[in-house]
Amino acid sequence: MTFEPDYGETLVTEEEAQALTPEARETLGDPIRKADLYDLEQQLQNEVADEWYETLLNWNIPVRELLTDHFVRELHRRLYAPIWEWGGRQRSRETNIGIAPERIAVEMRTTLDNLSYQWDHNTGINARTLGIAAHAALVHIHPFVDGNGRVTRLLAELVFLAAQSGFGPLLAYDWDIDREPYIRLLRDYDQTGDPAALVEFIPVISIEEGLVEMDNPEVEAATTPVDEATI
Repeated sequence: MTFEPDYGETLVTEEEAQALTPEARETLGDPIRKADLYDLEQQLQNEVADEWYETLLNWNIPVRELLTDHFVRELHRRLYAPIWEWGGRQRSRETNIGIAPERIAVEMRTTLDNLSYQWDHNTGINARTLGIAAHAALVHIHPFVDGNGRVTRLLAELVFLAAQSGFGPLLAYDWDIDREPYIRLLRDYDQTGDPAALVEFIPVISIEEGLVEMDNPEVEAATTPVDEATI
């Protein structure tokens, strides 16, 4: 997933600019380039992720505390509210993907409660599958105006990490993957509700390897987020 030519010079649309918070517009200056906006989002995500990784590595946080609609909304707010006016807000309009807005609250709660139940009652779901299942299910619901892919990938990471507590070398998902089959597998999940193929497709790496890659500016500069409008 690499930058397209001239990505760094592409400007945000007027509609996008209007949805930015005054603080973000001041930080980004004028004109606002998409690459600078992405960097700001990535910086905030790294801060939130680092804070949660440290918490989960030092405290035994039950998985059930992460698999709640309240936690997902708060995570989205932390990632986006400093930059976007819609940060943390549930989607209220119909979109070409996701379920009807009036069903979002109930579906989120039901889906996450079900995954939490499966984990707490040892129904056979493992840590690697649990995180990806939460990610795929919430992408299917599409609860927010934007940022659904990014917030649910981070949720998957946190759930995966929390679910491994006390189980040997810690692993993380490797999201440096081919975009097209990833999107196709998410769409397949929409039809089947089975995350198995997506779990198999997304590799895992050791936490130590993942931290090395996150700290490597060359790796970060070579990647760009999956188009949230498609997921």
